Amino acid sequence: MYSFSIQVSDNFEQAIARTTEALKAEGFGILTTIDVAATLTAKLGIEHAPYVILGACNPPLAHQALEADPDIGLLLPCNVVVREEDDGKVTVAFMDPVAVLGLVDDEKVAQLAGQVRDKLMRVRDSLSGTGSA
Repeated sequence: MYSFSIQVSDNFEQAIARTTEALKAEGFGILTTIDVAATLTAKLGIEHAPYVILGACNPPLAHQALEADPDIGLLLPCNVVVREEDDGKVTVAFMDPVAVLGLVDDEKVAQLAGQVRDKLMRVRDSLSGTGSA
């Protein structure tokens, strides 16, 4: 598996806002926001359910990763997807940094990936209301 996810009770826009705030609480900023649905409509004339990719970055951990391997930027930032399902429910999915950064054969990177994964899992848990304060 290269991801983990949660369905939330929020509407699409609320889910983006709550996800962004939960990421911020774990030290992540949003570097990029890609509105996939709008892009598909504009470029291909295809209507698609709401789908946004948030490019999340934790600067101190990203810096450590770049120090360990300058090419690690090819695998950054951590992508978080907020999408509306066919039934109208909203899913928030997270790239699993352990799986993705496992492509790099470096123990320091593996340790950092574990730290990032723990943070993203806390974000996921906070969206369900089961995260610890």
